[in-house]
Amino acid sequence: MIDATLITRKFNLILRDLKELETFGRMTIESYLANRVNSAAAERYLERVIGRLIDINFHIITELGHPPPKDYYESFVMLGRLEVLPVEFSKKIATAAGLRNRIVHEYDELDERKIHQAIQEALQDIPRFIDHVNRYVHSPDSSPQA
Repeated sequence: MIDATLITRKFNLILRDLKELETFGRMTIESYLANRVNSAAAERYLERVIGRLIDINFHIITELGHPPPKDYYESFVMLGRLEVLPVEFSKKIATAAGLRNRIVHEYDELDERKIHQAIQEALQDIPRFIDHVNRYVHSPDSSPQA
């Protein structure tokens, strides 16, 4: 059974971190790049937010009776297939999984300009994700679909 309390707790943590990300999102690219602490802090906030989104994805998917997705990207796409998110939006926000992996695993040196752009996208997309998931979780027909 989907645990609405767990999801609400995650949403509250996400929204708290998004509030912090707004500070970096309001900065011009020049101001943002002027201090390396900005990108380090922003990366950590993004990592936490995206990690919590993924936790929510896995919770919903498995509680609906489906096996865990093969990877984090697929967890977003599956929410589209399960009609928790609009399909096109699920594909768009799924790119957050790749960003999270680059931040966590330091595959390459991160482009601070791309991180600044990712902040802008997160500030738009994550509230939309929360809205869709919240409506789904609190809808009368959010019972498990096998």
